[in-house]
Parts: sequence; C-alpha cells; structure tokens
Amino acid sequence: MKRLPAIAAGILLAGSVNLYLSPESSEVYFRLGAEALARSSGGRSGGGSFRSAPSRSSGSSRPSGSSRPSSSGSSFSRPSRPSGSNPSWEYRPYQQPGGSYNRNPVIVPVPVGPRVYSPSNSNPANQSGAGYSGSPASTAGENDWIAGLILLGVAGSVVFFLVYLGIRAARNAGGGAVSNELSNDTVTVSKVQVALLAQARYIQTELTKLSLEVDTSTHEGLVQLLQESALALLRSPENWSHVLGSSETVKTLTDAEALFNQLSIAERSKFSVETLTNVGGRISRKAFKPDPDEDPASYIVVTLLVGTAHDQPLFSEIKTADALKAVLEKLASLPSDYLMVFELLWSPQEETDSLTYDELLTEYSAMIQI
Repeated sequence: MKRLPAIAAGILLAGSVNLYLSPESSEVYFRLGAEALARSSGGRSGGGSFRSAPSRSSGSSRPSGSSRPSSSGSSFSRPSRPSGSNPSWEYRPYQQPGGSYNRNPVIVPVPVGPRVYSPSNSNPANQSGAGYSGSPASTAGENDWIAGLILLGVAGSVVFFLVYLGIRAARNAGGGAVSNELSNDTVTVSKVQVALLAQARYIQTELTKLSLEVDTSTHEGLVQLLQESALALLRSPENWSHVLGSSETVKTLTDAEALFNQLSIAERSKFSVETLTNVGGRISRKAFKPDPDEDPASYIVVTLLVGTAHDQPLFSEIKTADALKAVLEKLASLPSDYLMVFELLWSPQEETDSLTYDELLTEYSAMIQI
C-alpha cells in the first residue's frame, strides 16, 4: 500500500512526457507535455480569388467617357486655287456621314498598265493612220511575255498564301493551348515550404517589410509579393535545411478553393498567434511575448501557397536543393495572367521569437532534409 502513491506519480509523469526519434540519428529525445505544445509567432500576407482572377475576366474595353475626338467647332480654310486650272475647279473636302469633314484628302490610286514598246513602232512605213497593229510574230511574243508574268505572279501568290497559312496555324496551335488554360476551370494549387537556419534572420525582416509595403488588394501587388518572396529564398541557398513541396491539379474552382483553404488552415494552425497579417489589403498586428525559458532559435520556416491557371502540376516532389532552386525560379518568373491566389506564411515572425529544433520536428514533421 505504501507504493501506491509512488506508482500513481510515475503514471502521471509518464503521461506528460513525449518520446520521439530524431530522423537524423537514433538518439531518443524526451520532453514534457507542456513544452511539446510550444509554438511560435507567425506572419501571413496575400490575397486573390479563384473566381475573379484576371485570367478569367473579360477583355479590356474602352474606358467610360472616352470617345473619338469630334471635329465640330474646328475652323477650316479653303486652299488657294492652283494656277492654270479650269475656272470651274473647286476643292470639296470629303464629307463623312455625320456631317463632319475629313481634313486630309483621300488619294485613290488608279492602276495604269505598262506601255509595250515594239521596235517596229519606230518605222513610219509600218504605221497607218492614228493606230498601229504589230505583226503576228511580235504580238505572239508580247502575249507570251505577259502570260509568263501572270503565271509567275499567281505561283508566287499561292506559295506566299500557303506559307502564311502554315505560320498562322502554328501560332494558333500554341496560343490556343494558352487561351484554353486561362479560360477553363482547371486550376493547379501548389505548396512550397522551406526551413532555413536561424542565421538567416534577415529573411524575417525582409518578409515583414515586404508584407507591409505591398498592396495585396491588387493583382499587381500579389505578383510582386510572390516574386520578392521567391527571390528572398533564392538569395539564401546556403541556409536551406529542410523542404516540402506539392503541386496538385483540380478540375473545378470549388475544389481548388477548398484545397487552398485546407492547406492554409493547416499551416496557420501551427502558429501560436499571427502577429502580422496583410490579406486583401487589410493589415493587422498583434502583440506577442516570447517565452524567456525557450531554447535559442534554430530555424525559420517560409511557406508559399500558390493557385495558378495551369492545367498541369508545376512540379513533382522536391527532394534536393537543385530541385528547390528550379521551383523557386519558376514561381518568381510566373506569368502574371496565370496567378490567381497567393499566400505567404512564415514563422517565427517576431525577430525575438524562436523556432527550436524540437518544434520543427513536431510541427513540420513531413519536411525532408536537404
């Protein structure tokens, strides 16, 4: 009976301890339950919509209020009559249906056939009256020469037309695929997650400054946010430690929106508090007090969630640094028309906060070391 209190205390202690294996070694780590639930601050910025993206909007129209300039009320002076002309000559500008005049005279070209020269024309003996009719031999030669030119022109026109049709078909084949991607409901949702060593703390400052300056309520702002975020990661390859990537294509906008929100909620739930948000142009900041007894910072995790109009996944799994570099370069150079939704998430957001090695293994266990 005296051992019962000790047994009960041991059971309670065992329930509050977490044991796990490090993926890099066979060492066993243990930690009290309260520490296992420790989380860090997070930042979030982005915006956009799958249903009102620029790639699915109608073509641009003439701005309201803009119209072709009218010629009413403008002065018009009649030019002077040319010397030596018929006295009945009078300049009349072209009158448009609306009653206005076109100031520039319309020049209508009149084709004139080539003059055929025959040596026999120079002999007065062969001429009779005002007209002249050449010999049958010369007339046949002239007709052959004219027929040859006509045939050559027709053949050249046919060749040119065939080449033009071929070039046009090739362009339409390439442009048709792009137009189809931008107009159908097939959407690709991609996620790129990178863990960096804590010595890259300048990325926290850069992402915070970028999120506060970019107007996330505009499509141009989202494009800039995506480009600058990808470039910030590309500038620190020496600090990459872990990576996780996925790209999935769905057939409807509803499924795309559901998948994107699912990925976003899963990442946001790993934060203890979102200390900085700028979504759709609305900026919000919250105070955060880090735990003074927490271990020193070891990592920074940056997540890019992208929804694009592509009909195929942007990439396969990311398992190496070279593959990560290629994907980040592709995102940084993404065509503006293809970007529909983008969200940037990073943790910790506060520079005084820390993300320890144990927290990385707990909250981001699916990441692969590179």
